[in-house]
Amino acid sequence: MGFIAWSLAIVAFLTLLWTLSDAGKCLIKWVLFITISICVATLPIPIMLLRPRDPKNALIPAAALRACSTFLGLTLSVEGVENIVQNTGCVVLINHQSMLDLIVLACLWPIMDNCTVISKKEVFYVQPFGLASWLWGTIFIERGSKNALDAVNKTGEIIRQRKARVLMFPEGTRNLGKNKLLPLKKGAFHLALASKVPIQPVAVCRYKFLKNLRFESGTLKIKILPIIPTEGCTKDDIPKLMEDTYRVLSENLDALSDSGVKENRYSNRTEKNGH
Repeated sequence: MGFIAWSLAIVAFLTLLWTLSDAGKCLIKWVLFITISICVATLPIPIMLLRPRDPKNALIPAAALRACSTFLGLTLSVEGVENIVQNTGCVVLINHQSMLDLIVLACLWPIMDNCTVISKKEVFYVQPFGLASWLWGTIFIERGSKNALDAVNKTGEIIRQRKARVLMFPEGTRNLGKNKLLPLKKGAFHLALASKVPIQPVAVCRYKFLKNLRFESGTLKIKILPIIPTEGCTKDDIPKLMEDTYRVLSENLDALSDSGVKENRYSNRTEKNGH
């Protein structure tokens, strides 16, 4: 068989798999998402080299991921843009669920402006992705060592000087399919105090469109919440800051997820009624 024949056979097989198997459709969507994520992060490297360490370098991958979400059957929704803190940096805390959180970052990056993220040092050596992430300003730290504290202090200086926004997942691990927010780690709150900037919570609805081996269509809702001030706070105030942040994130996470269920139920009823 020639190249064209093989290509047609593969397309036919994938189409059949997509149509007849939920697990097959799920696999295709995940492979596509991961492949696109790697490609759009690394292919623009020659352009990124023109302005290294610039957060704007991530705008190209971010735009591509938002476009990819349409094929994945996801509708994106962002609320609370008016709550974005102005004229200062901040520590943005987001609930963590899966690799699809990359789409959340892709939505927030152009809206919040001057964003950055913190990552394990090991990620830098995963090339060429490590180079790409360095070029758009990722701050790499060596966790579990004295250098980690130094990196946090340096990050605080970056936030103050550049009025940067550090996007973080304070749960520390993925929390998919559970009905409760995991306990928050202290690192992000130490960073906020060291930087003397407010905390900006961002709630993301539960990914109810991901079920076992199913990747259904759905709405990915993001809500930017009012800031939690840290001015005048000390390390002794961290437990209270963590409690306030957890409560706000948890309440809005539940509200966003419940509203999604109600909308889906309403949509199903109207379809059955022929409207």
